[in-house]
Amino acid sequence: MYVRAMEKITEKILLEKSSPKTNKLDQIKTLNLSRMGLKSEDLPVPLLSKLCSLEQLDLSGNMLQEIPKGLCLPCLKILNCSNNDMEDVASLEALRNIEELRLEDNLYLTVNDEHKVIFMLPKLRVFNGKDISSTAHHIRHGSTEILRKRVIGLWERSFSLPDPITAKSLAAVEKSFVNAAHSQIKYGPSSLSDYTKWRLKMIAKEYLKSLTCSEEGGKVTDITPTKENETQAERETRDLGGNSITSPQKRTRNNTEVSAEASPRKSSRLASAAPAEASPRKSTRVLSTPQKTDPILSSPRKHARMTSVDTPEGSPRKSSRLENISQKVVSKTESPRKAAKSPGVSTPTSRPAKCESQRKTAKDQTTAQQSKRTAADTPRKTTRVKLQIPQEPVSLQPFHVLQCHSRQDSPDDFSTQLWACAFEPPQDCSGGDTRDGSRTVATCGGESLCVIDCESGHVLKKYKVPGEEFFSLTWSTVLMSRTGGSTRPCNILAAGGKRGLVKLIHPRVNLAFGEFRASRRAISIMRFSPRKASFLFTGTYENKIFLWDICGLDQDYNFKISKLLVLETNSTPLHLSLLPTSPDTHLLSACDEGLYVFDIQLSKNTQKRNEEMEIVFPIYKKNDKKNNYRTIDGLSFLSDDIVASKSHMQGSIYLWSWSATRASWNGRKKEVAAVVLAELQWSSTDIPYLSLGTCPGYGYVVCGDEQGRLWMYHITDTMMENFKSGKTISATEVLDWPSPVRAGMGALEGPSINGIAMDPDLHYLVALTDKNMAVVWKRENH
Repeated sequence: MYVRAMEKITEKILLEKSSPKTNKLDQIKTLNLSRMGLKSEDLPVPLLSKLCSLEQLDLSGNMLQEIPKGLCLPCLKILNCSNNDMEDVASLEALRNIEELRLEDNLYLTVNDEHKVIFMLPKLRVFNGKDISSTAHHIRHGSTEILRKRVIGLWERSFSLPDPITAKSLAAVEKSFVNAAHSQIKYGPSSLSDYTKWRLKMIAKEYLKSLTCSEEGGKVTDITPTKENETQAERETRDLGGNSITSPQKRTRNNTEVSAEASPRKSSRLASAAPAEASPRKSTRVLSTPQKTDPILSSPRKHARMTSVDTPEGSPRKSSRLENISQKVVSKTESPRKAAKSPGVSTPTSRPAKCESQRKTAKDQTTAQQSKRTAADTPRKTTRVKLQIPQEPVSLQPFHVLQCHSRQDSPDDFSTQLWACAFEPPQDCSGGDTRDGSRTVATCGGESLCVIDCESGHVLKKYKVPGEEFFSLTWSTVLMSRTGGSTRPCNILAAGGKRGLVKLIHPRVNLAFGEFRASRRAISIMRFSPRKASFLFTGTYENKIFLWDICGLDQDYNFKISKLLVLETNSTPLHLSLLPTSPDTHLLSACDEGLYVFDIQLSKNTQKRNEEMEIVFPIYKKNDKKNNYRTIDGLSFLSDDIVASKSHMQGSIYLWSWSATRASWNGRKKEVAAVVLAELQWSSTDIPYLSLGTCPGYGYVVCGDEQGRLWMYHITDTMMENFKSGKTISATEVLDWPSPVRAGMGALEGPSINGIAMDPDLHYLVALTDKNMAVVWKRENH
């Protein structure tokens, strides 16, 4: 009775959801089983196989990982499996009469899987709503013939049939032949390497079988070649995702490259861009996909070499990082898209004029807000930490506006959201690279990651994963072992996003050298430890933070992965900060539902841990049914002790003391009130995830707003004395949006500023927007 109660598909349901209406299964032509919460095991093969006349089947919006084995639908022509949890496409091979197929929004499928589907289904002509006739012909015939010739050439050069021919000897030759084909035959872009290996294995086995049949007159019947399609175990050893990397040093156009194309342009440099309709950030399926298995720790994948271009490429997806705050999201329709049909963007030949007209004092921006807040809202103590910083504020000017994450290289893409940026650590002079590390910044958004020279505005490197949406990145200087036992430092990038995969890149040598799965759900934030360079923290949408050790990097880019800690967060981690003076003892995590502190000392035996304490803020007292101020969407240390943080909808930024706050904790209660030193006035916006940045060496806190402005706070020793007065502090300066102009279309309206990064000497500031623009500001007289 229990099993029957769990059945989701019965004959009655099939008849109810079918057309034309009939009382016989073998007469059903169309069947809609969408959005029923079905898993693969919920599809009864014997019952469904009775649908011998079924031509159209809709399985979209379920939780299918594969099509059940043994399913036979000989007349099926149209299949919709979009918005599922498909992990492999091998199960579709049995449905060889399909002509139209949809697989969008299956997060674990890659461009390699798309090529496999096109090859396996010989009648497929429409894929994800697009005619694929020409692409399919190349995949099924053109590339196959090229690979076949190379496989035959390899055999003739290096192999021969065993004598005598036995099942055991042929199996050994087959294994050696397939391995040699994988290692020696290179074809197509690195993003399709998995598909290429899959086809090489298939072609090599077919060719060897043809030789044995010819040699023995067709009498060799005891040879049972392994199954052509990959098993799930084989798939897991290589993880998911196709990669392509671009570099300005080598420009090529590869017609078989589905993930990236070269462009003759430089990085799309705007003084320009038409205002895009502000895309309200909404939850997508990546945030609600049920977990199916534990994260997979994969071995390093083969190197993906950077191949072309320094120009923008883009993501087909809008950004989507909200999950838990539906009550807080406000659709940004106040700046609707204006007509913008010009295919190009004007590029300034000289630097923008100084923005004196753009600069406003804090009083101009915040007088109206001051009346909303009083000193009584914030209990303050007189804890003081001396900052040895310059007393004079810096002056920044807009230097470049870059449109370098465009999907399809489109100059009209002003919807791809950019999320994270970070400056490269200083280069090791002994490595022969004399570039100033402080001028190189990495940015991510959509399905691409860029490395930009802030001085020239050139995109130096570009990395792209089709179907990915990158949310976070982080740098580290790790030691690479060399022959003879010596080591050398190298700067590597780690990046992650919607697919839950951590991508490891060494930009200086144009190499994407590895990846591993950190989560079955999206990665929201990443941070390397400044003390232990191989330690990587990843915050995920499964409400956990993982600490990984990426160790043993050698000159061939082999490395090992080990999971050291699992921290439970109750909500999505948005920002991570390690204590500047003791980064191996505690971790601060700003989350969708609060700010938590974790003990991360590895000397303790417990691998899975909950928070040690939660830090609460005065703004929480204003919580009501309509407003929830517990989403901490900004967090960064301003000094060894002073922390800058802000809550969504707070309209201000708190400066508080870590040491004083921890000292006030009695160890019994989880909650401890932050010892607030000052409150910085900021924009009264209700747009979430506008994060702040700090530059400790110059005493700066910077936060962008929903109009493209930058609120600059220069926290000097004199201002620290004013903390005692309990007054709210105004911004030192508010830099207006530089209003780049798109040729013939006028100035662009200010977008929301999602992320901020400054180099340690504040020579440059980079601001990322939700409209596919990265703005580089430069300090005057530098």
